[in-house]
Amino acid sequence: MGFPAGIIIAGAILMSAAVVLCSFPAALSLERAFPNSHRVELSQLRARDRARHGRMLQSSNGIVDLPVQGTFDPFRVGLYYTKLQLGSPPRDYYVQIDTGSDVLWVSCGSCNGCPETSGLQIELNLFDPQSSSTSQFISCSDRRCSLGIQSSDSECSTQSNQCSYTFQYGDGSGTSGYYVSDLLHLETILEGSVTQNASASIVFGCSTLQTGDLTKSDRAVDGIFGFGQQGMSVISQLASQGVAPNVFSHCLRGDDGGGGILVIGEIVEPNIVYSPLVPSQPHYNLNLQSISVNGQILQIDPSVFATSSNRGTIVDSGTTLAYLAAEAYDPFISAITASVSQSVHPVVSNGNQCYLITSSVSDIFPQVSLNFAGGASMILRPQDYLIQQGSISGAARWCIGLQKLQGSGITILGDLVLKDKIIVYDLGGQRIGWANYDCSMSVNVSATSRTGKSEYVNAGQISDSSSLHLDPYNLIPASIVAFLVLIISLQGNFLFL
Repeated sequence: MGFPAGIIIAGAILMSAAVVLCSFPAALSLERAFPNSHRVELSQLRARDRARHGRMLQSSNGIVDLPVQGTFDPFRVGLYYTKLQLGSPPRDYYVQIDTGSDVLWVSCGSCNGCPETSGLQIELNLFDPQSSSTSQFISCSDRRCSLGIQSSDSECSTQSNQCSYTFQYGDGSGTSGYYVSDLLHLETILEGSVTQNASASIVFGCSTLQTGDLTKSDRAVDGIFGFGQQGMSVISQLASQGVAPNVFSHCLRGDDGGGGILVIGEIVEPNIVYSPLVPSQPHYNLNLQSISVNGQILQIDPSVFATSSNRGTIVDSGTTLAYLAAEAYDPFISAITASVSQSVHPVVSNGNQCYLITSSVSDIFPQVSLNFAGGASMILRPQDYLIQQGSISGAARWCIGLQKLQGSGITILGDLVLKDKIIVYDLGGQRIGWANYDCSMSVNVSATSRTGKSEYVNAGQISDSSSLHLDPYNLIPASIVAFLVLIISLQGNFLFL
């Protein structure tokens, strides 16, 4: 959803994909798209991100491969969504990828406020438990309902004995419904061969009411796929059943070709560095300790980045831009401006700090380093913190893409800084890893085989079609293994959409 100012931006992300192989891999088709002609002002984009952040809720493994389609382009806006097959017989459902929530839910029959059409040019379907021979309602006495109650993902009505949920978001939108269990169908890779029609029983939400922005059809999907780390998340459910590893990774291409890689599995790459997740947080919080510009650490009180109920640093691939805590923003802007003052003409455009330049930003602007606990630094190129906003009298206008989060101590790392990097969410190891990477290249993905040893599979580029193409796998030496953690993100007791 969006943040401050008036730079025209939009980012549709599509990803090509990775092929993996191991004891029980599974594949889903992931798409992230938005009409190429759709352009929005930066202020609208920030508003979209703000709405997303406002929608935080108050209060023997295998590898799943999700081919990615679309492009990352700051002049186009998009969202991540994937196609799942649920029920018996299986039906297709398009669901938004959301790392800030835990629950998978889809619109159900007799839903009040559920969109009937989508501007994403996808066919929307309503899930009907009565039409699936394998569907079961979840009662209040079911231990899985109790698990959801512990993480505020479920509630119970003593009158109906039905496990239900109500998610109310800060922007006024919301959804409510009840839980069912049914089969999630996965294309799988087993010991080097493709196995069709593999499935796992999972618990997910059946939405009977949607309000606010969820009722709008411009970017409507069938539901939301929560990628959080609580017990009700599909990631946790698949891991507990031994269907998939308790780790997922992505690598989003930042070039015009777009695409990338998204896997429920661990991308291994020797240059990955890791930082531990802040413990006892419902979302993906890291301990940011300092920021360096041109190798010089900025004079920012470390307490600005400390994690609390209203502070901290969140990794969120669902946020288009990136945001700095208010106390860190001004020192950052001042340092960037001072380092380029002899080569550019600084201007303020719609409240954003911008610069008019006549040469390459890579030749003028400094490298920025985000320094995290554990000695791990995330290196940002100028393209990772600047966004081009047209031109004036022949000079290109580049603006700071890191925005100030007014009245908040939260720092959010969105797609602007995450692109062109491998990111791994190692939930089992409670850490996140990253490395700069050409995401048009193949990657290696690791999972533990039935024999108990790790196997490594070359995950090559998948065709642009939604069908999964499996390339032959290559084993790689264990010595080059490095774990990585995908980030997606949210904060405190809130849930991002």
